[in-house]
Amino acid sequence: MPRIAKGAIPSPNIWNTPAIYELENRAVDPEGVANAAMSAIRPWDGATVLDIGCGTGYHLPLLAASAAQVIGVEPHGDLVGLARRRCSGLANVSVHAATAQALPLPDASVDVVVARWAYFFGPGCEPGLRELSRVVRRGGAAFVIDLDASRGSFGGWFQRTVPTYSAKDVEAFWSRQGWKRDELDLRMVFERRADLEAVLRIEFTPEVAEEAIRETSGVELAYPNVLRWRYF
Repeated sequence: MPRIAKGAIPSPNIWNTPAIYELENRAVDPEGVANAAMSAIRPWDGATVLDIGCGTGYHLPLLAASAAQVIGVEPHGDLVGLARRRCSGLANVSVHAATAQALPLPDASVDVVVARWAYFFGPGCEPGLRELSRVVRRGGAAFVIDLDASRGSFGGWFQRTVPTYSAKDVEAFWSRQGWKRDELDLRMVFERRADLEAVLRIEFTPEVAEEAIRETSGVELAYPNVLRWRYF
């Protein structure tokens, strides 16, 4: 059994199928729209960057190319091991087994925080938000990237898979917290049709996944996201 940090919220995809999720990471946002949007708000050149829910560390090397220090936090022990191996040659990267609501970092020690499709999904993430307020330095910024369930076919498939999810309630939550919101029109572009189909099958219920596969031609699909952010 993998080691799981206390209080972790299980992931339905990367925890169970990291190899397929790797295909998804490779396919998402080939133009780098999300990173460009974040760096336009608060660049991380020379900064200390924290990636919460870093998974296998896919995004850590890119952050480390210009940041002074990059810290990955991931509650799933097996994924922590994969992330550490991925970044073993990067002296400015460290990866910790921990949760968003109990960050193993000193107060005011981070300049930029990024959480992509991890933990900060709306109501219930208040403990993690309090941790952000503790660890981010004045003048720093935090970014949360998540699927925009209110837009496109992908959003519709998600809402059918998670019928308890209320996009309206999530938007109201973030508005109350004082975070800003920008739409991100991302794409997934796969090398092979089989990879696209495998990813859809880990994202949705079997019935919805098969419908999504029938409705999607080729190796590309629209992936509407939202970038939430605030300064500290």
